Amino acid sequence: MGPLFGVLLGLVLVVASSAQNNCTCMTNKWTVCAQDDSGNCTCTLVGSNHEVDCSTLTSKCLLMKAEMIPLKDKCFWGHPCGLLDSDGVYNPDCEDSGIFKARQCNQTNTCWCVNTAGVRRTEKGDKSLSCSELVRTSWIYIELIHKKSSSAFAVPDVRNALKHLFESRYKLHPKFITAIKYNSPLIQIRLNQHDSEKNTCDVDIADVAYYFEKDIKDDSIFNSNSKFTVTINGDALDIEKLRIYYVDEKPPEFYARQLSVSVSTVATVVMLIVVLGGTALLFLRWLRKRKRGKVETKEAGEIEAPRLQ
Repeated sequence: MGPLFGVLLGLVLVVASSAQNNCTCMTNKWTVCAQDDSGNCTCTLVGSNHEVDCSTLTSKCLLMKAEMIPLKDKCFWGHPCGLLDSDGVYNPDCEDSGIFKARQCNQTNTCWCVNTAGVRRTEKGDKSLSCSELVRTSWIYIELIHKKSSSAFAVPDVRNALKHLFESRYKLHPKFITAIKYNSPLIQIRLNQHDSEKNTCDVDIADVAYYFEKDIKDDSIFNSNSKFTVTINGDALDIEKLRIYYVDEKPPEFYARQLSVSVSTVATVVMLIVVLGGTALLFLRWLRKRKRGKVETKEAGEIEAPRLQ
């Protein structure tokens, strides 16, 4: 009975150890996970202690907040140390739901308004700046350029492979994938999502675009040791350039200000040209009159000279 009990106890410990090792968040590597006595695995985000739903994507706002944690703190949690591409990344203020707050500020008391993708959509101001609403980013355009050395792929193959990628890896409903166009080496992907079409279980296209951008830049958010590659019928698609454009349901406010400044600048330039042109014409007219006066005086002198003799 004793040896049998020891064997059973050993099996239990092995299973428990295996279960503990499986307590990880596959959709977010910047998490700390722990398993309770009931076997439930709970994962919280590094830096905010926000509980993460590992069955779906984490919001872009919370991910950006985790990225701002000092590198030494990330290394402390056992993640590989290295430089991160922090272009466009700031320490955001997030709502409890994980979405961006409409107004974002930095440590120098400079504030601005953002959209649901966390992209600035107004001029920067001080803390008196008011952002009445979080404007929805309803369209996202993704442009990819693969290396010219790569072979040209068939258009249907590219479309089907990328559509499957967004549906399976990023859990995006196919109705939000508006178009995928391919004209070697350019690939264009259009995502469209309105609040009226989005259910609570649907991932946000801004989060999808952020996860995709990180995958392409070899800084994947997914908890995996394998390198991410885009493949078309088994052949790797080597991406050389990536651009992402965000289109909001309402136009950015600083566009109007820039336009007014541009119009006033153009008007000022035109006025200066008119004034300078008018001044130049008057000056030329004065020079002509002066020259004509000298000629008439000279001719008169030549005519009167013989009379003096």
